[in-house]
Amino acid sequence: MPLDPELQPIVDLVHSVELPAPQELGADAMRANFDLFSVSLGTGPGSVSAVDVALPARAGEVPVRVYRPDGADGDVAALVFFHGGGFVIGDLASHDGLCRLLADGAGIAVVAVDYRRAPEHPFPAAVDDAEDALVAVVEQAAALGIDPKRLAVGGDSAGGNLAAVTARRWRDRTVGTDLPALRMQLLVYPVCDLDHDPERFPSLRDHAHGYVLTSATMQFFADTYVPDRAQRRVPDASPIEAGDLSGLAPALVITAEFDPLRDEGEAYGQRLADAGVPTTVTRYDGAIHMFFHMAELTGIGRRAVDQAVAALRSALA
Repeated sequence: MPLDPELQPIVDLVHSVELPAPQELGADAMRANFDLFSVSLGTGPGSVSAVDVALPARAGEVPVRVYRPDGADGDVAALVFFHGGGFVIGDLASHDGLCRLLADGAGIAVVAVDYRRAPEHPFPAAVDDAEDALVAVVEQAAALGIDPKRLAVGGDSAGGNLAAVTARRWRDRTVGTDLPALRMQLLVYPVCDLDHDPERFPSLRDHAHGYVLTSATMQFFADTYVPDRAQRRVPDASPIEAGDLSGLAPALVITAEFDPLRDEGEAYGQRLADAGVPTTVTRYDGAIHMFFHMAELTGIGRRAVDQAVAALRSALA
């Protein structure tokens, strides 16, 4: 179907700005541009408080921002959220509005993780920070006002990759222990394969450019995040390469029709389902990468966020 009419002017605006190739632009400039673009997409509801906290991690500390809806008393359920941005860009600021929407809509705490980014900190720094943040949330749940038995992980794009990897690492960590199982994983157009093979996933070729995220930009992110190509096939980098996906938390996988990452996200969802994991895969026709981030500007983005918060409410009840 055609591009959603509310998304068309956003696509036109993005592509009217001629920028150098990612390799020429560099990480710092890309980060600044992405933060400006993200802020323009909305600030989220004001009825959510936010507190910045540093949690212990193997590299020292990992900064997080804990969102809590007004009136949410006692220990509440929580989503540990990892922002997108190709493991290179994005931060707490770029996803502040989205995290507020998720917290307010689902009536839960959202713990946004400011994991280390490439090129300063290549793979597996982001993965380690993601897992360490979840461990710390469980260990410090009482101080954070969170119920450790009602936890989900989630993220968009690169953050979806980190959520998928963290869900698998957490499953392995909890075997034979009394640690609580995750209730859900929210994977929004996740990066599932850093090898970027268009023969395997044709959307990488069919939607390579013209829809905000390009395949060339994704290749730059992969080269920056995992410089050693041999490492891109390991499951902690490409979750679709994991051998055993059984016993993972139930998943909601959201994809977009005109997204280069569409096919790998849907393939990963199918692998989860084949492994016996309760999985819902929803493709939003007419949508582009980042449309979930555009819930305050577009109806299609709002519908996707509404689906996510309804799933979180049900899973974390």
